[in-house]
Amino acid sequence: MNIRVLQLLDGARQATGAAVVIDVFRAMSVEAHVVHQGAAQVYPVADAQVAYDMKARNADVILIGERNGVKLPDFDFGNSPTEFADFDFSGRTVVHTTSAGTQGIENAVHASQIFTGSFVNARATAEYILSRGFSDVSLVCMGWNASEPTAEDTLCAEYMKSILLGRKTEIAKQIEELKQTSGAKFFDPAQQTVFPRGDFARCTAVDCFDFVLQVVKDAETGLYQTRKIEL
Repeated sequence: MNIRVLQLLDGARQATGAAVVIDVFRAMSVEAHVVHQGAAQVYPVADAQVAYDMKARNADVILIGERNGVKLPDFDFGNSPTEFADFDFSGRTVVHTTSAGTQGIENAVHASQIFTGSFVNARATAEYILSRGFSDVSLVCMGWNASEPTAEDTLCAEYMKSILLGRKTEIAKQIEELKQTSGAKFFDPAQQTVFPRGDFARCTAVDCFDFVLQVVKDAETGLYQTRKIEL
């Protein structure tokens, strides 16, 4: 198996085979939580205007997203699983746009299949890829604003790579260390509005979900749609 760990938008554009677009803090963790909470459809989009247009056509659509971490104007929720922790998404359509994760999805144009990647379903995703017999895997770390590599995305990629290679890897210590590095913002009292403390735990709950999120083109809209695959 050829496994590459790639970084940022250039990495997404280079991705081939099974591409896992990784954004731990917070886009791909958010998508997993939204699906877990019952969303019927999730559309990850790069352009915020697409989200606004979908809401204009259907007021029941839920908009989730950010730029520079901050919730976009007139969106229902920011890119925070803590913010919508008690919301029932059952049967709802969600449109999700972010500065990094959803940009990676739209730029992974050479991948044969695209999956979302985060700690919360890392093992399920890696084991599914193994079960499908892919010989080429691209683990794409989207980083901060798709412009700066981050420790959590690279750690997630290395964790998934270890599973793909059949190696046992313990990452609890490295996750704890994130509180002092890229995850420090979640513990800064001055940033709680944008980066609530609860997001750290919700985004680093390793393998808490036993499902895979595959991203496919929706024939009706022409947009990417996140599809849940139960294991």
